[in-house]
Amino acid sequence: MAFDVWLAFALASTVLLVIPGPTLLLVLSYALTQGRRTAIASALGVAAGDLLAMTASVIGLGALFLASATAFTVLKWVGAAYLIWMGVRMLLGAGRAPALTSKPAGEPAGKVFRDLATVTALNPKSNTFFIAFVPQFIDPGAAFAPQAALLIVTFVAIAGINALIFALAANVMRQRMTRPGVQTWLARIGGSTLIAMGLATASLRKGAA
Repeated sequence: MAFDVWLAFALASTVLLVIPGPTLLLVLSYALTQGRRTAIASALGVAAGDLLAMTASVIGLGALFLASATAFTVLKWVGAAYLIWMGVRMLLGAGRAPALTSKPAGEPAGKVFRDLATVTALNPKSNTFFIAFVPQFIDPGAAFAPQAALLIVTFVAIAGINALIFALAANVMRQRMTRPGVQTWLARIGGSTLIAMGLATASLRKGAA
């Protein structure tokens, strides 16, 4: 995989992971009620959940890739359209912030880990997103498995580090994340990134045709 492709994937993943969603809000909720003692459990839970969800999605993509190169190319087009659609929805809903719930104090680290791993792994939007997101960075002319493994490791590492940072800086992050203006701009950045990724993919396919 070319370094510029990997870097684009890493940057896009970082931007998208800091946008408020069920996983990040749960991380903040636990951090605010349990303190920093659950920070590592939170990060490991998010990483485990993303590892399960992304691996399952990529295995399905790999099977499709081996079965039919044409079908895989069609999926990339569908993924590009889906990313643009997601970006537009995110921009249109930029002013509507998700609610931050509270958790009871004294939860054991094991429960924090299980809750975050479950929420992250079983979020239908995450699984659908991976199927649309990952093919944009796969080169059909190269071996699938090494590329997929690199993307999985990269995304899971960024997701875990992102969760750890938010858990350790929960009070500051919560104050900033709950400000309507901040959430609006985060949504705009994320939406614009998704649209740009979808358009870039469509342009590359058209230029290669």
